[in-house]
Amino acid sequence: MSFTRNALIGAGLALATAACTPASRVEFDQVAGGDLDTGTFGNATMTNQQVMTGNQDGVLLNLARKFAAEAPTTITFAFNSDALDGAARATLDQQARWIAQYPSIRFRVYGHTDKVGSESYNKDLGLRRAYAAVNYLTSRGISRDRLEAVVSFGETQPLIVTEGRERRNRRTVTEVSGHYRAGGPPRIQDGKYALFSYNETVQSATETHAASGGGG
Repeated sequence: MSFTRNALIGAGLALATAACTPASRVEFDQVAGGDLDTGTFGNATMTNQQVMTGNQDGVLLNLARKFAAEAPTTITFAFNSDALDGAARATLDQQARWIAQYPSIRFRVYGHTDKVGSESYNKDLGLRRAYAAVNYLTSRGISRDRLEAVVSFGETQPLIVTEGRERRNRRTVTEVSGHYRAGGPPRIQDGKYALFSYNETVQSATETHAASGGGG
């Protein structure tokens, strides 16, 4: 009987000791609400600082996706030509309207050719096509400073792999490339970008979202 009582007392002490281990005490000793901190607190401030200093790649990525979704990025050319036809000019008009909304963003135009002809000739032809697109965009009011670079890939990046003529390979592609600094730090939070943020917020608030499951 005495042995049983002592065993029970020992077991009780063991449980009490276990309840007071450091792991248990953390629940009482930590800052109130600390268990809710999953490591994301402060991210808003960090993101804002990165955006204001031009170090937030996510902003550019989102704008690049938005540009690709809302404006056609590619124009094509006739064989051995850098002349803009009506369809190309219409596409560049759409690009210019979109680009004008974001004066703090730079764009890059890439020129391409098909595989017909020598590599050196196609390199030059791709560059002439890129310049044709850039010159048209500037004629529509886009600052040449914001079209920061014109690059020719010549025949090295075909959309359609063929040695013959292929119009889809004879193209230029316009892409978001970075912040426009204009002699100083990027002004990504100017009025135009604030309007972009506001419009995105309003659109999100008015869109129909699927109801989440659970709950009464």
